[in-house]
Amino acid sequence: MLQATRPLPTQRIIEEHTTALNGLLSGVDPLVLDRLVTTLRDTRDAGGTLFVAGNGGSAATASHLACDLGKATRSPGRAPVRVMSLADNGAWLSALANDEGYDRAFAGQLENFARKGDALLVISASGNSPNLVAAVECAREHGVTTLGLLGFDGGALLGLLDQPVWLPSAPGAYALVEDAHSALCHVLTKCLCEA
Repeated sequence: MLQATRPLPTQRIIEEHTTALNGLLSGVDPLVLDRLVTTLRDTRDAGGTLFVAGNGGSAATASHLACDLGKATRSPGRAPVRVMSLADNGAWLSALANDEGYDRAFAGQLENFARKGDALLVISASGNSPNLVAAVECAREHGVTTLGLLGFDGGALLGLLDQPVWLPSAPGAYALVEDAHSALCHVLTKCLCEA
């Protein structure tokens, strides 16, 4: 007697996750993403600095993006992307968090570096991280263009950013949003390599 084969739990999870991820990415408006690429290119070409920031998994994505933009986009005859992940200096980040509060961990760094013509890209699933909100407010005070990759309902950052890329998703769907943000970061890098 043959037993009916049941799908493995792993197979089901893979199929559900990839289907949801593809759905989320296919909802991204290419014109919105193209405007973000144009801003990154213009910032690079003008000698400005791109600051990136996020918390937790989004901090890892910010670090990865900074690495890719700093190295992979280098090309003879073209200005390099001046990029800094604000989550990467552990000593400074923890000093600001300890002495001024975690809400100031990114804004405190921007106060030293940000100048008109720079850009800040924040990455957040919820869009509600107080330290990212403070960083965006600080950036705006310094004439810095504010960009973002957001999820869930967009949170407080959706209405604060000059150029948000919002991936509407269920609250708490961190893995899905973080995977989509990572994929979009690779798209941004590839666009800047070709631009």
